[in-house]
Amino acid sequence: MTVPMTALASRPIARAVSMAMYVACAASAALIVGVLVLVVWYLVSIGWHSLNLAFFTQDPQPYGAWGYPGGMRNSLVGTVILIGLACVVGIPLGLLGGIYLSEYRGGSWLTTPVRFTADVLAGVPSIVVGILGYELLVVPLGHFNGWAGALALAFIMVPIIMRTTEEMLRLVPNSYREASIALGATRARTILRVVVPAASASLVTGIMLAIARVAGETAPLLFTALGSRFLTFDPNYPFPSLTKQIWDYATGPYQEQKRQAWAGILILLVLIFALNVGVRFTVRALSASRSRK
Repeated sequence: MTVPMTALASRPIARAVSMAMYVACAASAALIVGVLVLVVWYLVSIGWHSLNLAFFTQDPQPYGAWGYPGGMRNSLVGTVILIGLACVVGIPLGLLGGIYLSEYRGGSWLTTPVRFTADVLAGVPSIVVGILGYELLVVPLGHFNGWAGALALAFIMVPIIMRTTEEMLRLVPNSYREASIALGATRARTILRVVVPAASASLVTGIMLAIARVAGETAPLLFTALGSRFLTFDPNYPFPSLTKQIWDYATGPYQEQKRQAWAGILILLVLIFALNVGVRFTVRALSASRSRK
């Protein structure tokens, strides 16, 4: 059997095109990594000068006071509390909504509009969420408060976790569900004891990515929690957050505060990096534990 001359002639062209595409993809990947390294290096080179013990153990001090500019202890603690409160609300709602969309999609007319709404909410700008929180939670109470900030962050988390949960549960083979039901388990027991554990690693990934998303949000907190220069644990009043204090310092007139803003950005970057690394190790540990079983 002879090979047509046109096919022989096209082989060098195909190899050249393939090599060109490979070089273009490799160059694009290298460019992205290079930009990331440049950003991280720039933040480290500027922000690490302001990192000291006082940054983590002191509250902000007014201009001219002893110990000025102080630290960002209040904002660090406030951010942890706000994210924790947001997780208490956002994670259960997102998981339950995702389970509903995945496991009950064939028996209810509600799944399509809920899925469409979740997709729309996932793309809504965060400033819109902040204004919504202001109108629904701040105006009725008459003052800014941490509850409004936490609920605004939870509002951002819910559609992300919901859609991730739905897609990950759909990847679980139907044979798992059929085997569980054949052994006499109810549908709810099958979901909780078979389907969800089978996708636990992926569900944790979606949750951690949602937390990393809200950890860097500023706009919703400007309209809800507002911020505070004092360390407080009471969400009934204006509540501090790291992103809000970074914004205040970065737009302020004092160089000492601007330097602390860079340090705060560095800490925020480290926090998001730690969350992503935590996702990797958690998923690997869950996958290893399931493989041993």
